[in-house]
Amino acid sequence: MPSLSVDSISVGYNENFIIDGLSVEIPEGKITTIIGPNGCGKSTLLKTTSRILKAKRGTVYLDGKAIEKQATKEIAKKMAILPQTAEVPTGLTVFELVSYGRFPHQKGFGTLSEEDYRYIRWALDVTGMREFANRPAEALSGGQRQRVWIAMALAQGTDLLVLDEPTTYLDMAHQLEVLNLLRKLNEEEGRTIVMVIHDLNHASRFSNHMIALKDGKLMKQGTPDEVMTSETLREVFEIEAQIVSCPVNGKPICLTYDLMEINKVKLSAVGVFSSPTAG
Repeated sequence: MPSLSVDSISVGYNENFIIDGLSVEIPEGKITTIIGPNGCGKSTLLKTTSRILKAKRGTVYLDGKAIEKQATKEIAKKMAILPQTAEVPTGLTVFELVSYGRFPHQKGFGTLSEEDYRYIRWALDVTGMREFANRPAEALSGGQRQRVWIAMALAQGTDLLVLDEPTTYLDMAHQLEVLNLLRKLNEEEGRTIVMVIHDLNHASRFSNHMIALKDGKLMKQGTPDEVMTSETLREVFEIEAQIVSCPVNGKPICLTYDLMEINKVKLSAVGVFSSPTAG
């Protein structure tokens, strides 16, 4: 199973670093969620670990080897990536789109082998998309499209899945549909899953390991019980919150109820709390 870690990476433009001196290790065979406020470096971290972005300093290690020294096809055989805004191309069926996941394994003119077909059929089955195989991909609902992208990633045959906000733009039912699928892949297939997610309670519920970032720096990492604390959320998000145990699974739940006083002062200074007719 591939291991993934970053050692003292700094990523940015010129000397303006979005991430500066960050070191984290992703536990194998677990679901890791990355949380933090907007602009804290969550997506930048994922793009750097998947070599979409290059670190100015430091090293990303995949299977104990520096990722920049590994061939692109070799990386794609170990790690599948689902970007934040994956556009569904027009004119492709679901089967054809999922078959693109086999590209790293193809030789010659890219003809699909019997092994390729087995992986594609399995990926369609495990994501519940087999019945849609011949349907145009652009005709699917939001949740179905996300499942197709996940199926394409699974067709790569990797043990490591990296997903940037896989529930963005989805309604509550489709969010749960996608997250339940990812948990099933982890529990039944042993996949290591790393994902950026904004909903703190979903992050807590569906992960074994959490990483909290702020201003490109690591603030806290550990189990949901270790990360989802009032103190950590105050430090990372500048909010006041109560943490309670979920009555169903015992995981910590965040009950956000107010901004920190310092943020109230900032908002008052620009007149946010003033009536439009005041004065």
